[in-house]
Amino acid sequence: MTIVGIISALVVGLVIGIIAALPGTAIARSAGYADTPGFDWLELITQVVLAAIGVSLASVAYGRRRKLMH
Repeated sequence: MTIVGIISALVVGLVIGIIAALPGTAIARSAGYADTPGFDWLELITQVVLAAIGVSLASVAYGRRRKLMH
């Protein structure tokens, strides 16, 4: 993997993580566990799970596109 591939993977992961934080927070608020005292671990876990799903879907989509190009 080249440096461009590494940097693009990091950028895509960061963007997907930021995008996943928004619905993750919305889910936590609607479920009622976003406003707990202290650090909101359940909200963070929800966001991370959504980000992992997003990255998985992106890798599947990118993998299919890459196979079609070769």
